[in-house]
Amino acid sequence: MTIYSAVRTTGIYCRPGCGARPRAENVRTFALAAAAEAAGYRACLRCRPYRIARAVGDDAPELVCRAVRLIIDGVLDDATEEALGARLGVSARHLRRMFHDHLGMTPDQFARSRRAHFARRLLDDSDLSIGEVAFASGFGSLRQFNREMRTVFRAPPRELRERRRRGDRLTADGGLAMRMPFSAPYDWPGVLSFLAARAIPGVETVAAGVYRRTITLDGAAGLLEIGPGGEDHLLLRAHLPYWEGVIHVFERASRLVGVGTGPGSAAARIPGAWGPFEIAVHTVVAAELGHAAARESLGLLVRRHGTPVAGLEHGLTHAFPSPEALVALDAGEHGLSAPLAESVGALAWAVRSGAADLDGGAPAAELLASLTAVPGVDLAAARHIALRLGASGVLERGGGTDTTAPLAEVRR
Repeated sequence: MTIYSAVRTTGIYCRPGCGARPRAENVRTFALAAAAEAAGYRACLRCRPYRIARAVGDDAPELVCRAVRLIIDGVLDDATEEALGARLGVSARHLRRMFHDHLGMTPDQFARSRRAHFARRLLDDSDLSIGEVAFASGFGSLRQFNREMRTVFRAPPRELRERRRRGDRLTADGGLAMRMPFSAPYDWPGVLSFLAARAIPGVETVAAGVYRRTITLDGAAGLLEIGPGGEDHLLLRAHLPYWEGVIHVFERASRLVGVGTGPGSAAARIPGAWGPFEIAVHTVVAAELGHAAARESLGLLVRRHGTPVAGLEHGLTHAFPSPEALVALDAGEHGLSAPLAESVGALAWAVRSGAADLDGGAPAAELLASLTAVPGVDLAAARHIALRLGASGVLERGGGTDTTAPLAEVRR
């Protein structure tokens, strides 16, 4: 676990390995960068801890992990702690107490710190304007953005942009380039091989060490490219219809390749999923047909029911179908047997109706129960789906529960 060191005499916190050498009696330690900030410390300008800050430790309770996952996906961008608590079935007061006890901050403080950290990285990495950085990072206004950056970094965004180092700025041939930091060990070739074996024709492709996929944002198409960037980061190039809310695209892409900042991600190194419904359908079909035949059938399904995306290379032609598009499938039209087509249709109906909640807010037990209630989805498939969606406590071993299964556990 990363331990951040905060110095009482300077009011600055650092990440491990920073060259600063304060006296031991003046040092406080924090497990999370946001907790150090909530205690009044500001980020070191030398080691820039905001570049590696994790969201939450792996030992946090499931309720806190579910709340963190929802916050990462943007639930507090336009809602309150009361609404988040109601979504989780607890009071806002209880939720704040849990966050304070386990993370050292409130849910709102966590959300604000996360947005500020991402904005600071965009100020370093990109040439987006100050306004574009604000809205890309999930801030509702420039005034809010400026206030939060002054609180966290003790300087306005324009001054922070002027401080960036010569090697920080990333250039891209179109799109927006962003570093995706990870802590060692991280096996990018292994993750890439995992994704290549499961790549859905027309939606995903792996070539020359780069993973590419189509996405949709509010019905508009986009393209993500993820490849090696350096010894401590991958490089994401995002080609999007607009920059607003890029922070959520970045987080989902990070979870997809197993470098996300959410609960369990650092320990497990398990590839996640861009689309929860997509990974659920893929798992159900692959459990019946095997990966090779599943890719062929899913490719046919995508061509028939997916959203066409024009003008892309590398064989990318469609976005994955929505649940609405797959509620009623004809047996045989995609190489699916009648029972399998019925299972996919039932899964689509469950997701569309809310009977199966895949957004990360439900407890693991409820998620598994809702998935296994779908005809044709057994417990093994449900666990695999839950694991790829980042749920903890879904792999049982000898009566216990393993929440940090290695990559090999999901190569099924």
